[in-house]
Amino acid sequence: MSEMTYPDRLAALRAVLVEQGLDGFVVPHADAHQNEFLPPDAERLMWLTGFNGSAGAAVVLRDQAAIFVDGRYTLQVRDQVDAALYSFHHLVEEPVADWLGTVLSQGAKLGFDPWLHTQTQKERLEQAIISTGAEFVPVATNPLDSAWLDQPAPPAVPVVPHEVRFAGRPSAEKRADLSASLRESVLDAVVLTQPDSIAWLLNVRGGDVDHTPLPLSFAIVHADQDLDWFVAPEKLSDELLEHLGNGVAVYAPDAFGAGLDRLAGKRVWACPDSAAAWVFDRLSGVKAKLARGGDPVTMSKAVKNEAELAGTRAAHIRDGAALVGFLHWLSIAAPGEGIDELSVAEKLATFRAPGEHFRDLSFGTISGSGPNGAIVHYRVTPETNRKLGAGELYLVDSGAQYLDGTTDVTRTVAIGSPSAEMRDRFTRVLKGHIALAMLRFPPGTTGGHIDVLARQALWKAGLDYDHGTGHGVGSYLGVHEGPHRISKVGANTPLQPGMIVSNEPGFYKEGAFGIRIENLVAVSEPAEIPGGERAMLGFETLTLAPIDQSLVDAKLLTDEERAWLDAYHARVRDVIAPLVEDAAREWLVSVTASLGV
Repeated sequence: MSEMTYPDRLAALRAVLVEQGLDGFVVPHADAHQNEFLPPDAERLMWLTGFNGSAGAAVVLRDQAAIFVDGRYTLQVRDQVDAALYSFHHLVEEPVADWLGTVLSQGAKLGFDPWLHTQTQKERLEQAIISTGAEFVPVATNPLDSAWLDQPAPPAVPVVPHEVRFAGRPSAEKRADLSASLRESVLDAVVLTQPDSIAWLLNVRGGDVDHTPLPLSFAIVHADQDLDWFVAPEKLSDELLEHLGNGVAVYAPDAFGAGLDRLAGKRVWACPDSAAAWVFDRLSGVKAKLARGGDPVTMSKAVKNEAELAGTRAAHIRDGAALVGFLHWLSIAAPGEGIDELSVAEKLATFRAPGEHFRDLSFGTISGSGPNGAIVHYRVTPETNRKLGAGELYLVDSGAQYLDGTTDVTRTVAIGSPSAEMRDRFTRVLKGHIALAMLRFPPGTTGGHIDVLARQALWKAGLDYDHGTGHGVGSYLGVHEGPHRISKVGANTPLQPGMIVSNEPGFYKEGAFGIRIENLVAVSEPAEIPGGERAMLGFETLTLAPIDQSLVDAKLLTDEERAWLDAYHARVRDVIAPLVEDAAREWLVSVTASLGV
């Protein structure tokens, strides 16, 4: 069978819609667990449109189609998706619900898969659709799956125990705490649908999602401490079952509905922002008394315990040594012929792979040279691959999954001599990075309160970047983890000691270059400031890798900023130099020398 073209795929979906009596269908970038990164069988948006970003949605009507992406992907979507088939829209500035309100006609039937929309998303879309006189229709079978003839099978990677020396606490203790909170709230059970919450709670890891050690599953935790786990039995070994203990009952995923039915009439906690609308429909159907609230595991997972913090510090030291080895190699290889985005990304992986506890990359490396670096979440392919050119900037955003921690770091490197504009923009990004790194803030501060500090030097020059400044990071889990973040919008969770978050301001000049400087930081315990009246929180920088000083215009930095950069580089040098080979050590000493004026 020849591969279907994208026009063929769109036509095939429309033919199925006609068969099902639908006038349109919503295709979100989602699976039944609302993962950011999806297993191959759930990549419906990519199969239909060609867009492979981590956030977006399409709406297919009988006479038109549209695709929606956020600011990270506005350039990428135009490269990947046929403008003759889809109109392009900004997911935040022109949400799907708003657009539907302008195009749907009275009596139209717009289909949706209730497994692929959270309850909150469903309610928001339903309100907009009903206001037009149209109908929002749940489907029992996703029409896109009917059109996708060679859809892959669901993943079935073995689940393994995650040792307590890395997790910090036994699963039984975590489950006991969660059940106690249910009893305190006079609730009978909580439904968990986010695989990272379940993996953290059970101290297990898997491999159903690329670069993220997750087993896909659902769980119901009861107030009596029992837990029902709905996971493909072929993924489980005798060792894993012994690890789980007697308090965990294992069922196949297709028994999840029956498990929800057993909650009939009971008081049940479910998260409308992460659980599928299908879950709420099923619970409502058996008249469970629903308590809507956030996933109760999310915050416990976000605040790392001492073992997790010690692990991530150790992981970042090993990762720093790998990065220094790579950056030293790049400094030698870059002036020569033949290195390109793909080969450099592959080379970086070879530096990380031998590291103790290394298991995988934490995401597909973003390896962008010149204009490709201006595509925020660029993914190099053989078609887009380009050589690193003299006088250009090279942006590499990468990370690794170690048993004791997850890393994520971005460095921007000058290939040859940078222009004055590049140095100005880089230094303004660096000023924003340093502003956050040095910040002291009172308990209760959210990421939304501090995001402006990372942008102020850019704003003074009439510049900005269209992505958040920081995301939470898991402990050998997701490289993107909530609920905390640093952003202009949606960052309302107070930063607490033990949370890990990225510090990654950037700047992107379309068609020319991209700049991002990213370190991971941990929120520190409250500390007294001499002469101060309140104990303040701060950030402990975890990432240890040199920042390209050839791109720094020292005249734009304050004395305090220069002192921070010199101190950071001294720490990188002291910690990493003993761990790398002689040539890399000599290079590291030279590139971390005091900046001066």
